Amino acid sequence: MVDDDRVGAGRSRAWVRIFLPFALGYYLSYLLRTVNAVISPALTEELGLTAASLGLLTSTYFLAFGLAQVPVGMALDRFGPRRVEAALLLLTALGSGLFALGDSLAGLGLARALIGVGVSACLMAALKGFALWYPPERQSSMIGFIMAAGALGALTASVPLEAVLPFLGWRGVFWVIAATALFASVLLLRSLPETGRGGIAQRGSLGDALRVVAGIYVTPAFLRFAASSAFFVGGFMALQSLWVVPWLMHVDGFDLGRAAAMLVVLNLGSLCGQLSIGLMGVRLARRGVGALVLQRWGYAGVLVVQVAILSSAGPAPLLWFVFGMLSAANSQTYLAASRAFPPNLFGRVSTAINLMAFTGAFVVQWGLGLALDLLQSQGHGLGAALRFGFTGLIVLQALSLLPLLRSSGRHPGGVDG
Repeated sequence: MVDDDRVGAGRSRAWVRIFLPFALGYYLSYLLRTVNAVISPALTEELGLTAASLGLLTSTYFLAFGLAQVPVGMALDRFGPRRVEAALLLLTALGSGLFALGDSLAGLGLARALIGVGVSACLMAALKGFALWYPPERQSSMIGFIMAAGALGALTASVPLEAVLPFLGWRGVFWVIAATALFASVLLLRSLPETGRGGIAQRGSLGDALRVVAGIYVTPAFLRFAASSAFFVGGFMALQSLWVVPWLMHVDGFDLGRAAAMLVVLNLGSLCGQLSIGLMGVRLARRGVGALVLQRWGYAGVLVVQVAILSSAGPAPLLWFVFGMLSAANSQTYLAASRAFPPNLFGRVSTAINLMAFTGAFVVQWGLGLALDLLQSQGHGLGAALRFGFTGLIVLQALSLLPLLRSSGRHPGGVDG
């Protein structure tokens, strides 16, 4: 563990040596997740992409990212976060360089998929590292800070990125990202400590490793968190990346400019929420307010503010800011779920939770679209259809919260890594 007694020059040195390299990686991950929204007009004009082609190109990131979660979890537990994330960030640099050189849909799609795989460990490696090198009472705080780094990435991929596009062009932007990913890989490899024996899973065959992973997915301890990961974490991702702007335009009557500004407000709320957990996490943990308690109260607050958004019961900027702030509780699901398992399974459990979140994002995003098409075909306007769809998501979230309300012990067994 890393604490004040065991980090050479103290806590500030641990911050520089461990947190900042992970934060740079996750910043890049979130920046690359959302960068296409800003560069899409330039891509469409230069390469003649249709809307369907652009959608396919953008979604290859999510597909590759999701498919990588199981092997990434196995690798993190076997080889440790230092080696795994450093190697994958080299792949990120390669994918970003190929994207900068791309001149066809196939070439850009391959590059985007390489990027998705390359950043697939950025958050999970950080969480694994925090579990290895920080005491339990500091882990909620560190997760809050790392998620804040991701929120900064999302903010960078909006107004700041738009401001530099006229000077660098979208190809220049990706060359800068490639160089930064290469730097982050070297920094991680040189800065992070080597994983101790206690944090490495026992060596065995691939079949044994896959059986352990399969066992995680069917344990009651995992299933308890699976639905909330899909509908709260995945639901927030689906709203943030697509459905917030149509809601603001067709329900609240905003124009595109005001809707885009409100999306910035939502992301600022998320940033403030994560920073709040980061700053207060240690103090709360010492008072018995751990990851699961933060998750319960945060999700209850999310349900309340979403009902307020649904009924327009307050100023839109305040409601969307608070929604983003309370959704910071999403970050605690990884820690809360992993604490129900032995420490050497942390990587596999957290990536399994992440897979549920990305599956939920896909299901909610696509499911809402299907529901909107169906309701509009029956004569409902888009605004009314959005209200119906949002209501359905709130109901699913409320049901998924119920398993989290019962008490449960820590890593009761049942899966041995």
